[in-house]
Amino acid sequence: MSNPAPRMSEAHDTATPPPVATPEPDTRRSVVLVVGVLATTAFVILRIVVAFGGRHPLVIDLWWHDLMVSTLTGTGVVIAWIPAIVGGTIGMIVIGIVLVIVLLLCRRPWDAATLAIAIVVVVAIGAPMASLIARVRPGDSLAERVATSFPSGHTAVATTMAVVFGLLFRRWYVWLAGAAWVVAMMWSRTYLHAHWLSDVVAGMLEGIAVATLVWCAVEAVRDRRAARLTKRETAVP
Repeated sequence: MSNPAPRMSEAHDTATPPPVATPEPDTRRSVVLVVGVLATTAFVILRIVVAFGGRHPLVIDLWWHDLMVSTLTGTGVVIAWIPAIVGGTIGMIVIGIVLVIVLLLCRRPWDAATLAIAIVVVVAIGAPMASLIARVRPGDSLAERVATSFPSGHTAVATTMAVVFGLLFRRWYVWLAGAAWVVAMMWSRTYLHAHWLSDVVAGMLEGIAVATLVWCAVEAVRDRRAARLTKRETAVP
């Protein structure tokens, strides 16, 4: 006689649970980390160059400033004020809060955390540094006149947000829009004579460094948490 078929409960008890897939780390992380380190290094080098110059404008700063003066028009000033106002302290705080809330509503808490942390870090680094370095702005500034020229806070925050969104959404048009916004901000700040060219370049480097390194850090924490959850699920009998 043939053996009786196993009961349903016995078959269920002896079945092997399907393996739980462990999330793979983002393959871009090593490249992004290298970019962050290079941007940080470039920022430090530029900071040293400015310090050795006695906080005075560099030769290229004077050349670019003369070019901005020679192309100055009333219409250009009005256009230049648009990114300057939108990307100002109040504007960026409001926009940052709105974007973080939108990401949370879209159930992307890790992305919201990345953006929020990056904005806080770039401001926390840039504002005290600008006050400490106390580089004098161009004497014919049409905007701020306080000696907090290096690095450009407007450019740093704009770059931070552009890079973070590029990393989060992985779309070429997001990167293109972000790059256009950063270039517009750099032009705006120098066209209004509020910064030297090296100031906005430093702000861009600071923004790249902060955005990439914060993104890498958050992604690392995210992967470790996912790995722990996976290990816990596989350990459940």
